[in-house]
Amino acid sequence: MTPTLLITGANRGIGLALTEQYLEHGWRVIACCRFPGSAPHLMTLKKRYASLSTHALDVSNQAAVAQLSETLANTPIHLLINNAGLYGPKGYTLGETDTAAWQEVLSVNTIAPLVIAESFLPHLILAAQDGHTPILAFVSSKVGSMSDNQSGGGYIYRSSKAALNAVVKSLSIDLRPKGIRTVALHPGWVQTQMGGPNALITAPTSAHGLKQVLDTLTDSQSGSFIDYQGKEIGW
Repeated sequence: MTPTLLITGANRGIGLALTEQYLEHGWRVIACCRFPGSAPHLMTLKKRYASLSTHALDVSNQAAVAQLSETLANTPIHLLINNAGLYGPKGYTLGETDTAAWQEVLSVNTIAPLVIAESFLPHLILAAQDGHTPILAFVSSKVGSMSDNQSGGGYIYRSSKAALNAVVKSLSIDLRPKGIRTVALHPGWVQTQMGGPNALITAPTSAHGLKQVLDTLTDSQSGSFIDYQGKEIGW
């Protein structure tokens, strides 16, 4: 059976690079983003690969997530990458926190990935029943590590990723009996719209490393926080 990846935020940056990586390795890819038709690079890949399908999805719209899950009913998913993310405001200081923006970032970065995991659990179980070991992967960030925080600030984005990491850890325990592995991934500081032009690595470099991590993920690593070079990060 051809393995299937479902990925969110596939229109640009790390999501687009991961989509291309898996297509090149013969996977079927279900690529989701809010406006696929407005993502020229994704559309180019769609013309090149018959194994790529695209779906419009706002990850914070729970009804839309449920509808996509129903549309893909009976489709085994071997790897689900929750990649879509939102940074939120930049440059604010203590005393200037925008709570409405904070709620929006939490909705996209923390709540939506769990809703998606819950909605597509039956599809992952189908893959497990075929003798595969499905993976639920979540693109987190090192700035969500409390032990690594040496600079302060960034309350909104930091807290959303720290909360996401807690979700991943609990899922790893709850899904272990179902044969599903989970992992929180740090992609590195990547040259994307979010990471900016001064970031250290390109999206393809990050995607290549993340795929290697996922290709070699073991049961003992389920529930871990791992960077694109395969190094474990402290919570």
